[in-house]
Amino acid sequence: MTQVLIVDDKEENLYMLRALLQGNGCEVTEARHGADALERARQTPPELVISDLLMPVMDGYTLLRHWKADEQLKRIPFIVYTATYTEPKDERLALDLGADAFILKPAEPRVLMTRFREVLAQARRNALPPARQPIGDDKALMDGYGEVLGRKLEETIAERKQAEAEVRHLATFPRFNPRPVLEFSATGEPVYLNQAAQALVRGEDGSLDPARALPPEARQIVLNCLASGRAREFVETKLGERVLEWSFYPIAELQVVHCYVDDITARLRLEDQLRQSQKMDAIGQLAAGVAHDFNNLLTVVQFEASLLEEMECLDPTAREAVGQIATAVVRAAALTRQLLVFSRKQERELRRLDLAELVTNMVRMFQRMLGEDIALGLRAAPGLSPLQADPGMIEQVIMNLVVNSRDALPEGGRIDLEIRPVEIGPAELASHPGGRLGRFVALAIADTGTGIAPENLGKIFEPFFTTKAPGKGTGLGLATVFGIVRQHEGWIEVASTVGRGTTIQVYLPVAPQEISTPAQATYPTPVRGGDETILVVEDEEAIRHLLQLSLERHGYRVIVAGSGAEALDRLAAAGGRIDLLVTDLVMPGGMNGRDLARRLQALFANLIVIYVSGYTSEVITRDLRLEPGVNFLRKPFPLEVIGGLVRRRLDEAAARLKAE
Repeated sequence: MTQVLIVDDKEENLYMLRALLQGNGCEVTEARHGADALERARQTPPELVISDLLMPVMDGYTLLRHWKADEQLKRIPFIVYTATYTEPKDERLALDLGADAFILKPAEPRVLMTRFREVLAQARRNALPPARQPIGDDKALMDGYGEVLGRKLEETIAERKQAEAEVRHLATFPRFNPRPVLEFSATGEPVYLNQAAQALVRGEDGSLDPARALPPEARQIVLNCLASGRAREFVETKLGERVLEWSFYPIAELQVVHCYVDDITARLRLEDQLRQSQKMDAIGQLAAGVAHDFNNLLTVVQFEASLLEEMECLDPTAREAVGQIATAVVRAAALTRQLLVFSRKQERELRRLDLAELVTNMVRMFQRMLGEDIALGLRAAPGLSPLQADPGMIEQVIMNLVVNSRDALPEGGRIDLEIRPVEIGPAELASHPGGRLGRFVALAIADTGTGIAPENLGKIFEPFFTTKAPGKGTGLGLATVFGIVRQHEGWIEVASTVGRGTTIQVYLPVAPQEISTPAQATYPTPVRGGDETILVVEDEEAIRHLLQLSLERHGYRVIVAGSGAEALDRLAAAGGRIDLLVTDLVMPGGMNGRDLARRLQALFANLIVIYVSGYTSEVITRDLRLEPGVNFLRKPFPLEVIGGLVRRRLDEAAARLKAE
């Protein structure tokens, strides 16, 4: 029974070879890396070794070098079986180091066993005769002895050539490795550094200074590795702006430790970007929830103000106070819209937009707003492609950025706006963190102001974060900018130096096709009521009550419910039909406004639906076409608007039925 040693760090590879060899009458021993294989082979030499190349602790090349240098093992045939290196030079390197065969994975089992048997047979043919015969005068015996001596001489020459090739390749392999490679002696001193490692530790005067880059605890790590026989990985150090990761692997047979160095700066930067993105998404969810609840409260205030305004008994002072309340509600609603934009819950009204024209039209306003001590410049490249964007939102982005630059120039200075086309291909992608491939229009706003401190640079887009004095800012300006740009599938890049100014670049994708302009929302004044039946579904009790009160004052029969399930129960109990549904979009209980409307439209043909919401979730509205002033009202809205919209929609439906 042939004794075979398999060396591979992958369990699935060991399993395949074990099953194949045992099925063909071989006895199998396994090792997970080169050092383990050497130890097992020296205890019980096999008849054949089959080894992978890329393994931890000791790779296949190093194992092969030690194998062929060992007097006990060097005549045991060594087969390289790998999928890691497939270039011809890698095969030449393995064969020059003494491999008896180089086989690429995967190989068909029958072909694989045939190759194993050929290597074993060749090794046995090359073995020396088991015993010498006595030398006499017989010429045949003398010829046999001469043949043995000649073969021995050939083996000696071949071994010397192999040793020379081994030394040459072992010197070349780490030398030109782009990854820094070091070897430490048993005392913890670096005794070998390849070219990349030398560049890493070279001082300003050109001399090698290992202390410049080595971890302070490197010597102790080496001693611990050799004492325990275990690898020590992931020791991090900083070298200027770079972050280096050091991995130490002990080679017990040689009493040395090999060390490999990786520059993980880019990886850590990407991890930071991922954490920042996750944090911004979490804050966005929080902002959306706050805006939703706040809009419900504002709706109650606005409804109550509408009812107060209708009271004839109000004196002028009280009526003016009610007007101030209504004005405050409008301003507060604008604040919640900024939160919704940041959280990407605000619906966009997309249209074809010329960014250069938009900015040019805004420049006149900027010049009045900035004052005489701030110079304003605009440079726009000709022939820019149009954007697919919401003009109001983009105006808000530009306004917030210019105001931020103005506030960074307390003693005057300069603000420059530049608009240019940008095309990002694979070669440019690395220099645009957060970007992607494609064609974009870039808007850069640069100022010569105070700049942003490095510790604040990663926080400037967080809501409610501001470095301005109390009362000078809400902390929502740049958060809103961030939300709008993300909602338009763009990104932002910021560069700033304290005392020298800041440049913020906004990248927005060009329009892929013609964009139709949606109709503007209109809110007609109510003219009359009716006697139709209306179902009002709203989870906020105060809003539900005020909607019911307003509609009943116009003569409608109103059924109210606080959830979708309750609405179905109330409707079943009433036993009649409904003409129109007014429903909140986001409700508890597992049934949202869209789901409720679909179930009711299956029961009542031509049912009219009006949705209301403090924000519109993309998940809920994915299959809906929401048209402000037609089938959708955004909270808060004046109470009289709902009466007018209900009457208009009912009249339109009646006219269609009559025409049919």
